[in-house]
Amino acid sequence: MNSRASSPEPQGLASRRIAADILEGVLRRSRSLDDQLDGGATHPGLASLPDRDRALTRRLVATVLRRLGTLRYLLGLYLDRGIPADSPRVEAALLVGAAQILWLDVPDHAAVDLSVRLVQADRRAARYAGLVNAVLRRVVQNAAQQLRDKDTVALDTPDWLMARWQRAYGTELAHSIAAANGREPALDISVKSDPAHWADALGGTVLPTGTVRAIVHGPVPRLPGYADGAWWVQDAAAALPAQLLGDVRGKSVADLCAAPGGKTAQLAAAGARVTAVDRSAPRLERLKQNLARLGLAADTVTADVTEWQSEPFDAVLLDAPCSATGTIRRHPDIPWLKRESDIATLASLQRRLLARAVELTRPGGLIVYCTCSLEPEEGIEPVAELMAQDSRLRRRPVAASEIHGVAELVDSAGDLRTLPCQLPDSNPQMAGLDGFYACRLERA
Repeated sequence: MNSRASSPEPQGLASRRIAADILEGVLRRSRSLDDQLDGGATHPGLASLPDRDRALTRRLVATVLRRLGTLRYLLGLYLDRGIPADSPRVEAALLVGAAQILWLDVPDHAAVDLSVRLVQADRRAARYAGLVNAVLRRVVQNAAQQLRDKDTVALDTPDWLMARWQRAYGTELAHSIAAANGREPALDISVKSDPAHWADALGGTVLPTGTVRAIVHGPVPRLPGYADGAWWVQDAAAALPAQLLGDVRGKSVADLCAAPGGKTAQLAAAGARVTAVDRSAPRLERLKQNLARLGLAADTVTADVTEWQSEPFDAVLLDAPCSATGTIRRHPDIPWLKRESDIATLASLQRRLLARAVELTRPGGLIVYCTCSLEPEEGIEPVAELMAQDSRLRRRPVAASEIHGVAELVDSAGDLRTLPCQLPDSNPQMAGLDGFYACRLERA
């Protein structure tokens, strides 16, 4: 009998193995991080991990993705022939090991040993165990010095993204956006009522925008107030577009491309008669489950918005599918899954959706168009094109007073424009918000 095969697995190896699997899913099979952590392709091993190990797995993967450019640069210094093409597990093991050495509170020897064991357990990678050991020992000895004078913010941002942000926002602001994306964010929640109470209960604070923000530990469903339906998870920026519709009590409101449902919950909690439309039945099912937990009601429709027919609504909120480049701080896989060519494809869809939103709005009604993108092609440009073509539309500029007086979140045209580097805080984890664009239009 093989005694090694029957011996118990070293503590912590399962977390690293699952982290390596998920990283390979993102980097080699273009699977989204969310889908592998909580969605339809959730890694089967996560459920068997204790809470602490599950949290470590998530942090490992997120750290690697946030610092992927730096890690690949560094590993390239030590690999004369590059990553072995016949064994993807080698790169994953090196990335996980180096991330622990550089940024996580893990002893260096443990990080090296567990990465070596990762490749030893893989048939194609086992013969590279010595290479992994040698490279990670060089990381321990030399990495800090070799990174001392490097702009790691630039390394961790794909060139095409940085170039786009420099054109749109200038060099300094683009660098600040990229730096904000490299920091792990706190948890943001929208509450039904009494934000001060829930900030106190969660050990957090109430942001100037009204969102509660806290650094939490443990699974979100176990936090105070979650099971009771007192609040839902929603980034501070994502909570703003629905507020631009003003008082919606008793009004009919269509929430288009509604899943996962944070804006639907806002509108329902504010007293609107909401119809939530999304083409994905599984995502709409999750929306309905969230509404049930919150004790809120909305009609739900599974449909392609570009073809959906309905009587006109008093107001329409369109959160259009986009490149999501404004949400990298919470979704660090985005820079490595998206391509610049995706933006033009998505922009074409956004124009069709926006035109449909106009037809679904009654005369005198309001339309709020928003995306969680930093790209002008997905924000101000489709609005400008539509207004030039449709004389029925008038821009209704946003006043700072409508978004809690935070004037820096309104651009010169009167549209909402948030950036990841805004809302500074002495604690970097408590700073920032997602990048969002929103424009409010009135159909005359």
